[in-house]
Amino acid sequence: MVNEPTITCGILALQGDYEKHRQILRLLNCHTRLVFNREDLQRCDGLILPGGESTTLINLLKKHDLWDAVRDFGRRKPIYGTCAGCILMAKSIVGMDQDSLNLIDITVQRNAYGRQADSFIDDITLQLNGKSETMEGIFIRAPRIISMGETVRVLASYSGQVILAEQDNILVGTFHPELTSDTRIHRYFVQRIIASVKKS
Repeated sequence: MVNEPTITCGILALQGDYEKHRQILRLLNCHTRLVFNREDLQRCDGLILPGGESTTLINLLKKHDLWDAVRDFGRRKPIYGTCAGCILMAKSIVGMDQDSLNLIDITVQRNAYGRQADSFIDDITLQLNGKSETMEGIFIRAPRIISMGETVRVLASYSGQVILAEQDNILVGTFHPELTSDTRIHRYFVQRIIASVKKS
């Protein structure tokens, strides 16, 4: 899929299912780099923040001196956050006094659908590239986007709720496309990275 320019998509590898994201990107022939430190991040054109536990990820990002680096990266280059990654980048979190990268103008609620036992799979509606399509959505202790700013664009929904959105360099989702064989969302993100590289 990726011909010109050659890009590298980083995947934060401190916690979560980062290998699943790597496998999907390999299906797209996209070069990947697991990100453990600032040096790894500097070699990337885009970054994926995988699922996991958001407070743990905050602590690990700070421990590895990546918190400010990831925030600065997101102001210049594309970042895609799934589940906990979405929570990290939200402007605010309902009922939680938790640090935020504040990279996208949304408010989220953690574990909005319940605990691990309440995880589920259902069809969702994608609205990528101007057309509406159906996709399998996997929700695991998923957050919910409960409000968003005027310039945030909806890219997928489920039962009337926004579950995939973008603003400027930032793409966030509350579900886990990396746990399916469907490459459409990752393909969309790779295209965003390519566009960003072409502009720079």
